[in-house]
This record gives sequence, structure tokens and C-alpha cells, in this order.
Amino acid sequence: MAAGKSDTGTIWLNAYHKGGNIVIEVKDDGRGINTDKILAKAIRSGLVSADDELTHNQICELIFHPGLSTAEVVSDVSGRGVGMDVVRRNIHSLGGGVEITSELGVGSCITVRLPLTLAILDGQTVAVGKEHYIVPLVSIIESIQIKPGTVRSVGGRGETFELRGEYLPIIRLSDVFSVETKVRELTEGLLVVVEGDGKQVGLFVDDLLGQQQVVIKSLEANYKKVDGLSGATILGDGSVALILDIPSLIRISY
Repeated sequence: MAAGKSDTGTIWLNAYHKGGNIVIEVKDDGRGINTDKILAKAIRSGLVSADDELTHNQICELIFHPGLSTAEVVSDVSGRGVGMDVVRRNIHSLGGGVEITSELGVGSCITVRLPLTLAILDGQTVAVGKEHYIVPLVSIIESIQIKPGTVRSVGGRGETFELRGEYLPIIRLSDVFSVETKVRELTEGLLVVVEGDGKQVGLFVDDLLGQQQVVIKSLEANYKKVDGLSGATILGDGSVALILDIPSLIRISY
């Protein structure tokens, strides 16, 4: 209250799908992490040297070390330094990761990332040659047919198209995944306008096949991590369709 905050604290819980992971965020509006106090305790404990130059985030990461606690009083539930290290160890055993961000006087946010093992996704099935891909509906803005004259070629950066006064990059899925297709002219196929990591692009596909809920199978667990893909699913006819990871696809294309 002395800091001008409400006498009632707030905790936000947020869970969403991003790339090949399920992301869980736990955020509060408390006092934040006192990095000076943590660093001093870490130096006394021998975890780091007084000469080490650590960033703010690196100091926050020290709370995951076993035995490190800044609590003045040890109780049955806190102060023993055996909490956060157990959290990280269990998350790592699942193939995930955890990180913490904090601002003194503002609050903290702990982010947990877990790999997709079994999850249900609402997706749009698209055709590229003989292959089918699933585009997450949450990433789709709209689907359009390209009109002649709206496409521009940018030297060294591929093709762009004009959408309501803005030029968006075009990603040809056939080129990204080396799929043979007879649809090469942009006016013959469709553009699926998607957004990832704050960027919009147009995915060039042969056709749209329909929307459906699919069960995600992890590629990383059953094969290996593939850039641009977050998983796979088995369609009703027994064929396999790959699920696109839109943010990753944008990163590897541009």
C-alpha cells in the first residue's frame, strides 16, 4: 500500500500453445525479486564470485539453485531453498523449460514451457501437391485469391503481395518442404494470411480442404525436431498430415 498498490494482490494464470510447446505463465503484481539480495546470498553461498558480472535475468535464475533462499525465517513451507530447484528438475525431466522475469516494485512472471505430447488443435487443412498440412485456426487471419498485379518481387527477399495498402511476404509451402506441385502461378492457388510473433505473411497453397479438430502427435518425441512444424496428426483416412508451426515457419523463411 505504501508503494501505491491495492491492498489485494493479483495473480494471473495464462496457458496457450506456441510453436511446439504448451506455455503456462504465472504472473503477479507483487514487489518483484530483489536481485541485490539474491546476489549477496549467492556470493555468501559460493555459487558465484563477487567479481562475476551477471545480468538481471542471470541473477533471477539463481533462485533455481538448490539450497538458495533469501527468507529470513524458515518454515514448513518456505525458506529451505528446496522449492524452485525441484520445480525446474521436474519440468526438465518432461523435456520442458522454465524461466523467470521480474521487475522490482512491479511484479514477477514465471513461464513454463512443456513439449506437446497429446493435445487437440482446431486447424484448417490445406493441400500442397499430394501432401496435406494443418494450419492452426488461431493463426489464420483470412484466406484470399490473388489478383493479377498485386504481387511484387523483391530482390533477394522473394515475393510480396498487397493487402489493403500493405505488402506482406509470401511463403510457398511447396518450396519450404520440397513438395512437387503443378500449381506454380500465384493466381492459380490460394493465400492463407497468417500471423506469428507479431508478423503477417501469406502461405501459398494449392487449395483449402476444410476445418477440423486434430490430435497432435509430437514429432520431436517420435522422430526429431523439424523447423516449421509443431507436430503431426493422423487423418480420418489413415494418412498423416503435418501441423505447421507458424512463428517458426516465418523465422526460417525470413
